[in-house]
Amino acid sequence: MKPPYKITSKILKLVASISEKIGEVNSAHLNKPPTELRKRNRIKTIHSSLEIEGNTLTIEQITAIIENRRVIGSKKDILEVKNAISVYDYLDKLDPYKFESFCEAHGILMNGLIESAGKLRSKSVGIVKGSKVAHIAPPSEMLKPLMNDLFDYIKNDDDLVLIKSCVFHYEMEFIHPFIDGNGRMGRLWQTLILKETYPVFEFLPIETLIKEKQEKYYESLAISDKSGESTIFVEFMLEIILESLEELLSIQNINLTNIDRINLFKTIVKDDYFKRKDYLKNFKEISSATASRDLNFAVKNGIIEKIGDKNTTRYRYK
Repeated sequence: MKPPYKITSKILKLVASISEKIGEVNSAHLNKPPTELRKRNRIKTIHSSLEIEGNTLTIEQITAIIENRRVIGSKKDILEVKNAISVYDYLDKLDPYKFESFCEAHGILMNGLIESAGKLRSKSVGIVKGSKVAHIAPPSEMLKPLMNDLFDYIKNDDDLVLIKSCVFHYEMEFIHPFIDGNGRMGRLWQTLILKETYPVFEFLPIETLIKEKQEKYYESLAISDKSGESTIFVEFMLEIILESLEELLSIQNINLTNIDRINLFKTIVKDDYFKRKDYLKNFKEISSATASRDLNFAVKNGIIEKIGDKNTTRYRYK
């Protein structure tokens, strides 16, 4: 069954604005941000997602863990960070449309934190806010068919990926398939679904904006629970996505290194052959000499192969 939600005028307006911003991102060569920005955003993402779940480590401590420096802190908090680093490093190997990948990611994320990492819960659970039970999740025997239906929806439904990613996030939180780690899995998997179509989302710190609006995040989940459909949550998450793109575009005078340009062009040209003029057409701000230096660097370092000579020269990524 298709999850229940309505396409409102607000959703249509947000989708149009997001699509426009993605076009601007591509024009500014930010669809795969420069290396330093990617690293900074990844750290912010990990910090915010885990802080929502109660992790006390700072951005500086998380940076130190990534750089293999010693950190003093709770063993659980440090393990949560290491697991998060591992799963984000593993993103390219995960298939957003496969339930098996979903369970594999949970296994990495919760390894050593719970006994049933990567496995669906076998008992009923409720979510408590303060002294009240905010949500009773579906019984354990319903989990596999519910998750199969949800993956069937994101794989086969004709709705826009932007909307499907938000619907998946909400429905997965509602189903609550695991004993622990559901919140971070919902946010991670939405990123993965978006990344498959729009590479920029791999390094957008959407989690940071969710953390800043944490109260509204939980409120939109609760309202959607009461209404029996995810419409309000979809609107909230699309607002977050738009804001994150606007934040990325606010970076002025961004300077791409030769490595940044080479990596970015690979996402555009993929396995096709190309010429220097194709490379130049994509990076109009650089000279012919700079383009030649980039390509020679890539050939010398085994990133691309060169075929032919002079006017017949073509290149292809290895």
